[in-house]
Amino acid sequence: MPEQTINTGIYKLFPSPRNRDREIFAHEVFVPHPYALIDPPSYQPKGRWSLFAAHRLVDRKNGQLVTFEIEADAARFNERFVPD
Repeated sequence: MPEQTINTGIYKLFPSPRNRDREIFAHEVFVPHPYALIDPPSYQPKGRWSLFAAHRLVDRKNGQLVTFEIEADAARFNERFVPD
């Protein structure tokens, strides 16, 4: 059975079942809104992405972590994302 959580030292992550890739890519965006609806494909990323429910260990803040393979995809997401 695959590991249910991933501990990076910075975050405790819970992978989304919608992820095609369970990788943590280099370009991360922490969204401090744990219940916001995030649909990474709607931001038309050029590369791969992954979404996780996240607990940030340093300040114990819950949210979501979106990681992108390509830096421009993370920048586009950051510019366009508006919490509902």
